[in-house]
Amino acid sequence: MLSIREQTEKLESEILSPYAALSKDSKGRAVYEEPCNIRTEFQRDRDRIVHCKSFRRLKHKTQVFISPKGDHYRTRLTHTLEVSQISRTVARALRLNEDLTEAIALGHDLGHTPFGHAGESALNSLCPDGFKHYLQSVRLVSYLEKDGQGLNLTQEVINGIRCHTKGDEAFTAEGKIVRLCDKVAYINHDIEDALRAGVIEFSDIPEEFIENFGERFSQRVNSMVTSIVESSKNGNINMSDEMQNIFIKMHDFMYTSVYLNKQAFSEDHKVPFIISSLYEHFKNNYKEMPEYLQKIAHDETLERAVCDYIAGMTDQYATALFKKIFIPKSLTAF
Repeated sequence: MLSIREQTEKLESEILSPYAALSKDSKGRAVYEEPCNIRTEFQRDRDRIVHCKSFRRLKHKTQVFISPKGDHYRTRLTHTLEVSQISRTVARALRLNEDLTEAIALGHDLGHTPFGHAGESALNSLCPDGFKHYLQSVRLVSYLEKDGQGLNLTQEVINGIRCHTKGDEAFTAEGKIVRLCDKVAYINHDIEDALRAGVIEFSDIPEEFIENFGERFSQRVNSMVTSIVESSKNGNINMSDEMQNIFIKMHDFMYTSVYLNKQAFSEDHKVPFIISSLYEHFKNNYKEMPEYLQKIAHDETLERAVCDYIAGMTDQYATALFKKIFIPKSLTAF
């Protein structure tokens, strides 16, 4: 009698594309674990990510705008969920492994710092080996989560997380989907948030982009997903050349009009001071950090441990800690 997991694995072999990563053929985990009777290996990875502390902290980490005035701006968590939804749609349409795709998407930004890209830039300038959020995401799931035990994820998920933004492409088609759909998600929701914040007007958006992708968020995402599904084959994930060229032009527009807009990011200049102050404080007071991070300071370097600690903070926690350490209590009452 086949277990539920084995029935699912059999079904994957029967209905998924030849280019899909099959759960039964996973390259495995760093530490062997007995298979689950109900869930496949990739389903277990997805569940571990959803239930880990780092995933919950994403709800209080900046996506683009620091401390926006309104409840409808994206956070790192809502961005992650949008990437997951878009990626799963593409994976299902191409008959690729939806569970693997979802696990990679849900874990891809776990290593992001507080205060968005301003926080990443600040840590990158402080850490001796630099800081890249995609590498931190891998470090987090492999080592830091569960107080230094890690999540022991499959190689397919770890590779997809590592390759989701720069460098080599993932060795699975599912990882390639997340890499492209991450861009689809953030370009479109950053347009919405920039319009909501008054950073750009609708009339500022290049006409070519609107004509080809649509006026509304749902139209644009649907157009991009359709282009990906129609243009991808043999395990290679792409938009059509025409759509890709327009997408690149839109990214350039967002970069110059939004991401480099000093008025939109007027709070960002405060971030390096907060991050550097916390960094120096914990270098000099490392025993104030959790025990597993003190162990990292001993086994690796003090700088690495402090970087891990700060990278895991939410915006609110980093701000509250800064106030607690550096601002006299008499002043916080005002």
